[in-house]
Amino acid sequence: MTATHLLLLSLVVLGAAFVQGATGMGFALITAPVIGLVRPELLPVSVLVLMLPLNIYVLWRERGAIDWPGANWITAGRVLGTGGGLWVLAALSASHLAWFVGLSTIAASLATLVMPAFSPGRPAFVTAGLITGVTETATGIGGPPLALVYQHQPPATMRATLAFCFLVGELMSLATLLATGHIQGPQLMATLYLLPALVIGALASRFVHYRINGRFLRIFVQVFAIASGLVLIGRQIW
Repeated sequence: MTATHLLLLSLVVLGAAFVQGATGMGFALITAPVIGLVRPELLPVSVLVLMLPLNIYVLWRERGAIDWPGANWITAGRVLGTGGGLWVLAALSASHLAWFVGLSTIAASLATLVMPAFSPGRPAFVTAGLITGVTETATGIGGPPLALVYQHQPPATMRATLAFCFLVGELMSLATLLATGHIQGPQLMATLYLLPALVIGALASRFVHYRINGRFLRIFVQVFAIASGLVLIGRQIW
């Protein structure tokens, strides 16, 4: 990795870690497009490995706020969704899948803008986990369904619960990549170089995360979900 690439990716990782540490989401959406342009061979391993310590930190910092029942049902749905994601990959072309998921995510985000506040129950959790398993396995983006389900919950609850769910999903994805021989030494070495930036961004978020209120977080969730959909569609256009 050249010094220029290292500096650029370190700045991106630092900013993305700060955003996710403060809001509970956004790291993969920010880092993946830039890494894909600069060092595409690092995807998805580097993003997944970097998110492990980030989500462990957020989970530890706000461990008292996690919604364990919701997290457990989401995880159950996610396990089923992972198999569904493999089936979807076999049934649809990558382009058709990206368009479908992108448009569906944007539509769901816009729909929730006009919906009254709701408290998610077991069906919503399982559905969110199922959709996340499918979309993350098939496209690499899995955060929007979870964020939309928790958008009316306290910010600390969203951050802690999403951190747990992301952590479980990342471990599952890395285990699959390792078993299929997709994790290589150069990827891990490049990731190691980016760890200092991740630590700085994550620790900096502790000075602002408690200032995030519910209204701001809900707006951020909507923008995040719509941006995720646009990124998926944009990949097919450009």
